[in-house]
Amino acid sequence: MKISQLALAITALVGNLGVWAAKPAAEPISPIQPTAVKNPKLVELGQKLYFDPRLSKSGAISCNSCHNLSMGGTDNLKTSIGHNWQKGPINSPTVLNSRFSVAQFWDGRAKDLKDQAGGPIANPGEMAFTHELAIDVLKSIPQYVAEFKGAFGTDAIDIGKVTTAIAAFEETLVTPDSRFDKWLKGDKKALNEKELAGYALFKNSGCVACHNGPAVGGNSFQKMGVVEPYKATSPAEGRSAVTGKDADRFNFKVPTLRNVEMTYPYFHDGAVWTLEEAVDIMGKLQLGKTYSKEE
Repeated sequence: MKISQLALAITALVGNLGVWAAKPAAEPISPIQPTAVKNPKLVELGQKLYFDPRLSKSGAISCNSCHNLSMGGTDNLKTSIGHNWQKGPINSPTVLNSRFSVAQFWDGRAKDLKDQAGGPIANPGEMAFTHELAIDVLKSIPQYVAEFKGAFGTDAIDIGKVTTAIAAFEETLVTPDSRFDKWLKGDKKALNEKELAGYALFKNSGCVACHNGPAVGGNSFQKMGVVEPYKATSPAEGRSAVTGKDADRFNFKVPTLRNVEMTYPYFHDGAVWTLEEAVDIMGKLQLGKTYSKEE
């Protein structure tokens, strides 16, 4: 399928969005500062835990299995594969720039990265371990015992410290200083004419009503299928699973568009594999707009 000019323009615009400095005036999207690391030992510990499959029942699944840092912080699968080859019910969102989200998971059931980090370890469809057994494993490894003491100043190891460390590492997973950020900071030669046209169309179409802020998304929960209903391939009903409110059915956290060319397939059900199709569907379902090939 030939990629439309709109998809190309948006790909070029947000595909390598990075982060850095102060918020410029009048733009709904802003460059952001990298994470200030206060405890390097804590971050280093969190990194090791993030990549360690020994936190899973099989000894084969780590955080990085579903949020692969070499693949845009995702696994590029429709839905992730968990313990005993179980297929998950929903697409894995990117971990990159997740620190800027209003909450974690598509339905926002975790208030922050620390709250999120413990979930997959004990989820029977994901890493399928228990927190108690995971802690026993860590306590049996002398190197971990020493590193926990170095990071926390105590010999005690518990799930709270594990999730604190993983979250500290994930806080650093931002994507810095793209050409778009350089443009936002004043370098008006950083983007070409097609990219600028794509950004103008992105704003004028109303995409920025939801995809805004430093992460170009992640700030709110919105209904998938405003003008027309979305025929999802996932049983997930979004925010209503957390709030219990019927009005929140099919409301999902707006995904970040940073590094979007790497985080396919798209939407909470992972049903769409190209940006062209994603733009076309969102135009019709959310905006009531059919884009031309030129757009």
